[in-house]
Amino acid sequence: MDLSSLIQEFAEQVKSGIIEIYNEASIQYELAILLRQRIAPEYKVQLERNIDYFGLDKGAFLKREMDIVIFGPNDGEKHCIELKFPTNGQYPEQMFSACKDVRFLEQLVSEGFSESFFVMFASDPLFYIDKGSSGIYLSFRKEKLMKGSIQKPTGNKDEAICLNGTYAIRWKEITNTLKYFVVKVDSAFLNVRAR
Repeated sequence: MDLSSLIQEFAEQVKSGIIEIYNEASIQYELAILLRQRIAPEYKVQLERNIDYFGLDKGAFLKREMDIVIFGPNDGEKHCIELKFPTNGQYPEQMFSACKDVRFLEQLVSEGFSESFFVMFASDPLFYIDKGSSGIYLSFRKEKLMKGSIQKPTGNKDEAICLNGTYAIRWKEITNTLKYFVVKVDSAFLNVRAR
């Protein structure tokens, strides 16, 4: 199953107007519909599935529910897709939340999930405009890398997450203002961590 290609097909259908997205839920439902149409019928595509369904301890993970989970009849192949489409600003908070989603995917892959994906759409240029900045803005705007320790930028600044892998943020254009990027999390970060 080539989820990367299916996510790209989804973005192309949004670009061509076949699919309309307007909030995170619309992405979740429309992407699930496309996945169900394209992948083999023995695979299940489920939304908001709790991780305890797969025997995982909720207390050991950053999140309890997966936006989209795809799994086959055998226990070996499970994929998760986490989505983000911020529509009310909150730039640093949403960027930190995106990093937490990627860390959550690392946790799932560490526990036996197959390659999984984080997909972020943004229609506000302040998420992706290429200008110098510091802190979390640097990861999304200038450097375009999610990596290492990331400090919560607002509120309780004692919270931080640490990504084991390094993930490139490559914003792709859908319209003049709507852009997206995809991050694939697979077992490669486990090999990096073991070195």
